Amino acid sequence: MNVKDQVIAIVAEQALLEPSDVTLDSTLDDLGIDSLGLVEAIFAIEETFDISVPFNANDPSESDFDISSVAKIIAGIEKLKAEQSS
Repeated sequence: MNVKDQVIAIVAEQALLEPSDVTLDSTLDDLGIDSLGLVEAIFAIEETFDISVPFNANDPSESDFDISSVAKIIAGIEKLKAEQSS
């Protein structure tokens, strides 16, 4: 699975939806993910990709990691993974 598919699977699981119901433009609010679901999704993302999501990811002005949409979560993961490997 690539990063996109893994993130969609994690987000879909937290939203109790099928992966096909999750689009790149979906926001966590659109998907009905509450604050507890967000924390669980972030833990799953950290574990799956062996990264540490910044604690202020819910405030894009304060963090390079933006969780405002599925596409931005994917971009944030790819950036963190690239930084780790350099």
